[in-house]
Amino acid sequence: MTNHLYYGDNLDVLRDSIGDESADLIYLDPPFNSNASYNVLFKSPSGTESAAQIEAFDDTWHWTDTAEDAFGAVLRSGNGAAAEMLRAMRSFLGENDMMAYLAMMAVRLLELHRVLKPTGSLYLHCDPTASHYLKILLDAVFGARNFRNDITWRRSTAHSDAKRYGKVSDNILFYTKSDNYGWNGDSVRIKRTPEELEKSFPLKDERGAYRSENLTGPSHGQSGGESAQAWRGYDIIARGRVWSAPKTGKYADYIDEYLIPGYKKIVGVHDRLDALDNAGLIVHPKKGVWPGLKRYAAADIGHAVQDIILKPTGFTNYTKGMEFLGYPTQKPLELLEPLIAASSNEGDVVLDPFCGCGTTVHAAEKLNRQWIGIDITHLAIGLIEKRLRHAFPGVTFTTHGVPQDLEGARDLAKRGREDKNYYFEFEKWALSLIDAQPGNMGKKGADRGIDGNIYFGKTERAIVSVKAGDNIGVQMIRDLRGVLERERAEIGVFLTLTPPKKTMIAEAAAAGQFEMEGFSPVPRLQIVSIAEALELRDRAVRLPARRDDAFKKSAREVSTQGRFDL
Repeated sequence: MTNHLYYGDNLDVLRDSIGDESADLIYLDPPFNSNASYNVLFKSPSGTESAAQIEAFDDTWHWTDTAEDAFGAVLRSGNGAAAEMLRAMRSFLGENDMMAYLAMMAVRLLELHRVLKPTGSLYLHCDPTASHYLKILLDAVFGARNFRNDITWRRSTAHSDAKRYGKVSDNILFYTKSDNYGWNGDSVRIKRTPEELEKSFPLKDERGAYRSENLTGPSHGQSGGESAQAWRGYDIIARGRVWSAPKTGKYADYIDEYLIPGYKKIVGVHDRLDALDNAGLIVHPKKGVWPGLKRYAAADIGHAVQDIILKPTGFTNYTKGMEFLGYPTQKPLELLEPLIAASSNEGDVVLDPFCGCGTTVHAAEKLNRQWIGIDITHLAIGLIEKRLRHAFPGVTFTTHGVPQDLEGARDLAKRGREDKNYYFEFEKWALSLIDAQPGNMGKKGADRGIDGNIYFGKTERAIVSVKAGDNIGVQMIRDLRGVLERERAEIGVFLTLTPPKKTMIAEAAAAGQFEMEGFSPVPRLQIVSIAEALELRDRAVRLPARRDDAFKKSAREVSTQGRFDL
């Protein structure tokens, strides 16, 4: 199996394209309509949310025929526990928005259980709005005995919420498919914060911060041998202790590599103590019973993963960092990497059925796992493709469900003309090619000639008009120019499947140039063909100073090597 990115409803993709017991690890962060913003990929400069994005999951929040179908599918699934639990929930909740969400999740959790290997693990990320209901569903689908942890993640620093305690945490529910599951958590280490390091290593010398650790251990009845004999006046056996100068382990490796070359080859306990003392690594007490070993902070390997992650790992304090892509609910790599490292091995398959802006597949690629990502918006698929190619030059993956060439684009446009369900799909896909934010499409009311927007500079705006038909002409360019005047936008982009006519090119040129101080002038009206957009992506549109608020570039990646900053 290689890496795969799917556009489409994850229920359909799971049923049609993902085989039984094919995933080693599943992480999902399913959207829930708390204030209708969970699935929003971006906001406009004014801070308003994009209606076009919310549309993708709009039916999820209401009890419709779709919810009824999902409910029925669970009852017919053969999983009696899940069917009875969902029926009980409906009896309690009724046919409301929460019940619609739970029906949608239940039928998908059954499919995720099917595709997970017997040795596999699942992490479901949620907020307290629905976490208690989701845990009951997971108990039914996976079996209560396979519940492992309810991990608390503090996603932000302290803040105030009206008439209640500040909401700063999410839940991550950890389940396995059986008792025989993969686990590397003992070797996954979480780097300590500067505050934790200062507290754990309070002393300092010329080598740096350190703490003094006991060089002895309980005798357990030992009375002979070198480890029980006095050294430099310390007669410890009388106090029921023996020497335990390190010979193996991570700190012995550190001493051997950085402080005392050849240390691990020293056989005798007293000889090791002499070597440590001669190197200034032993603390002799002015008052006390026995000496201590200096353990330096520089050698600290962190601590094992815990079920409470207290350090905020969101983007509150570094929203301008290279990792942040402008996605309000984007999860940071430093949260996903330890989970993936703990519950999978190199070469294993990681699946994210709600992959959003692609943090899970990014982390999986970074940790040398294979991956499968699924999302229902063209915007997300385009963002993930761009993110992976920036972070991992030469990365290979296959994208399914979206056009990959001009012929595929023509086929999508043709389906849109024949089937209203595909009516806006071409526009959404075309806009994703040039990193444009969708306009008002898919909602009631006219789009007023605005299919998409690109924001640049501080407050500047480019309006995008998308055309999928064969009959295009110069009047369309004039219309776009009129929209520019009405909206007081700086640039217009005419994105067309059919190559433009000479009269159209001339009309666009007549609109003149847009100039911004410090940048070269660019055409005010630009005609971009889908062929050009397929080849050049966002570079097909000429902008003097493109903003990166919506879709920033990912930094090129380096190895994590098993230590994570949580």
